[in-house]
Amino acid sequence: MALRHIATFCGDCDCGCPELYLAEEAPPERRVVITDDFGQKIEMSLEQLKVLVGDIKAGVLESVLT
Repeated sequence: MALRHIATFCGDCDCGCPELYLAEEAPPERRVVITDDFGQKIEMSLEQLKVLVGDIKAGVLESVLT
């Protein structure tokens, strides 16, 4: 399955930072792929990513960072 790289989160080191990819040939519910620096991945739909981004923009995760 071909993955199109979208973003790297961190990028200030060479430690295998989390990355976001699109798997355009995957089933719709598995089209978004996020990898971590331990070789694990999660797959989600574009709709789920949209909700996640909306929640982040709305400040839902702010309490985790403080």
